[in-house]
Order: sequence, then C-alpha cells, then structure tokens
Amino acid sequence: MSLSSPRRSFVSFFRKHVTLPKPREMSHSWKMLGAAGHGDRHPLFGGAISARIPHSARDISDVREVPDNQEVFAHGHTDQSLIVELLEFESKVEDQDAAKYHFEDIAGSNKALKPGTCDVTSVVPLSKSELSLSECSSAWLLNGAQCVSKFNEEARNAVTIHLGLFRLPQFSTDVLVTFNDPLSISPDSSSISSASGTQSSEPWTVQDFHRLLHSLTLHDPGLFG
Repeated sequence: MSLSSPRRSFVSFFRKHVTLPKPREMSHSWKMLGAAGHGDRHPLFGGAISARIPHSARDISDVREVPDNQEVFAHGHTDQSLIVELLEFESKVEDQDAAKYHFEDIAGSNKALKPGTCDVTSVVPLSKSELSLSECSSAWLLNGAQCVSKFNEEARNAVTIHLGLFRLPQFSTDVLVTFNDPLSISPDSSSISSASGTQSSEPWTVQDFHRLLHSLTLHDPGLFG
C-alpha cells in the first residue's frame, strides 16, 4: 500500500495557497516520538495544526518525499501507518456520505474497487463537543477494510482502515485522517519483514487513533490561504 500517494487535485491547489517549511526545519524532538505514554502533541503542516501522535511513530518524510498536503507516520516496529491529509472540500457530497466517498477514493488509488476487495463496516458521526477541532462543520468516523498492495507490488495485504473526516467548508477543505492496520500480510509482500520481526514496542490501537482524532487542533487558519 502506498503510504503517500497524492489524490485528486488538491496538492496543486494547496501549493498555490501556502508554502510549508521543509520537514527538516522542524526540531528533531518532534521527529520521533518516545516508546512510552499515549503520544505527545506533534506539530503538523509547519505547526499550523497539531495532534497527539501515538508512540513509536516515525516521520516518513525522513526517508522519502511526502506530498505537501500530507503528514505520514509509520509505526517503528509494525506495518501500521497514519496519514493526515488536507483535501479539497467536496461540496457536492453530503456530509453523511463524505467519509465513504473518501474511503472509496482511497480504494481507487489502492486498486481495491473489485468485489471482495473493499468493505465499509460502519460510519458514525463524531460529537463536536468532544473534539478539539471546533472549526469543523461535522466530523465522521468510518471503519472498513481493503485488500491492497504496497508500493504497487503484486502481493496484496488485508488491511483494516479507520478513517476520520473533518469537514471545513469555510476553508474549502476536508481534513482526512487514516489509520492503516494490517490484518494479514502476504508472504510475498515487502511488509512481511516488519510483520515477522521482533517487536520492541506495542502496536497502535484504535484507542490511539481516537485520541489523535479528538486532539487534532487548528492553530493557524492561514494554512488554508
């Protein structure tokens, strides 16, 4: 599964409106989180947004280029990943359908639209009173699964996908947070090495993901132009 494949047209839209600091301009203390606790508050998009990122998170921008509209983290000892991305607001999509819309868009990028390769198990609203991102007009939590390949490999892995969506129509933006949690990994996948290796820290949990969603905070609306 590609951890940072740009989708639709928002990357170019985003670059027209804001220039982000390069990842290495940030303090090293933000780049790799400790192995204990529930995660520290971590600046995203140059500090314009922050959230509690789980323990043992590695910033993927340290090892390869990540699109400007994404922040991508991988667990240091499993094949789990987290993606926070800013996408163009889909005004023609009703709020209650928007999470599924983005899930299916991800499935298209993962070539997981064939029958049996993509399934949504639940979509529920998140209570705004429990969220730090009070600017959102609505927020949604989707749980599903996809059979995907990593780095365009032939081998496909079964991955549980937890998706949080925050709708910000006043900024023409949908904030999408995705937690990829592998269920089973093909022996032919490049992910098998991390899945079979010795784990020195606990895998991320759904509770870690929910903690991230509830802590997401906007500090600088100027991010959106």
